[in-house]
Amino acid sequence: MCGRFNLTSTPEMIAEHFHLPRLPRYQTSYNITPAQKILCIVELEDKSLKAVNLFWGLVPSWSKDTKNSHHLINARSETVREKPSFRAAFQKRRCLIVANGFYEWQQLEGQKHAFNIHRQDNGLFAFAGLWEHWQHDQDTLYSCSIITTSATDFMQPIHERMPVIITPDQYSKWLNKSADEDSAFALLANQAYTEMTATPVSDYVNNPRHNDERCLR
Repeated sequence: MCGRFNLTSTPEMIAEHFHLPRLPRYQTSYNITPAQKILCIVELEDKSLKAVNLFWGLVPSWSKDTKNSHHLINARSETVREKPSFRAAFQKRRCLIVANGFYEWQQLEGQKHAFNIHRQDNGLFAFAGLWEHWQHDQDTLYSCSIITTSATDFMQPIHERMPVIITPDQYSKWLNKSADEDSAFALLANQAYTEMTATPVSDYVNNPRHNDERCLR
């Protein structure tokens, strides 16, 4: 699963990396948790890209309320095309979720040890994500979920699951609404993990209220 991550790059870096026409509005965070607004990249009808802030915890359009959004912070790649909660979003509402790293905890001798998983150059990358539009009476919510898959050899010693990372050369293919379902599904192969490394960090990050550079030490 993926339940915490960080985003520390400047708006200028994000705009350059994703070729955005304007700088995004977002809050730098060293400890992003579910039920927060997170920065995502979506494709508009004219094929241009836009940075938007979406609620982390997907709420299907047919849901009666938003109470169970915390159950849908992640979507399993193995079933994302069949699950009613994600099926429609996978077909037409794919997004990129912007990050500099994510946290995972290794269970060792009865204790959990935190790791920051990041690019070797500490640069930006993007999770494969899905977004959804929910509306009931006067209430509207735009929400999202991070797609996860089984761990590669790199991640297996730390955790059995990991978020899917889309490589930059596949961004446009992942976001393309007209791409067929099989082509989109084939992009969930996690080739980007060849560029990732895992750095041990202190248990300071365990507290979701902690949100400063000490989370990365």
